[in-house]
Amino acid sequence: MPIVRVTMAAGRSREQKSALAKDITQAVIRHCGADAANINILFEDVELDHWLVGSDTIVEQMDNNGES
Repeated sequence: MPIVRVTMAAGRSREQKSALAKDITQAVIRHCGADAANINILFEDVELDHWLVGSDTIVEQMDNNGES
């Protein structure tokens, strides 16, 4: 039973996650020969102020780079 965990910044829609899950499922079927019914995909959404690179959150980095 393949389990694929996807960790990414929060904010993707249900539709985006569904499309990504379909592509991941097809890749696992193609490369591993797994049955789609046995493939589990877990999405872990992380808020940008909880995700740090070095000692700065993504939000701080965006603020420092003039992004919003």
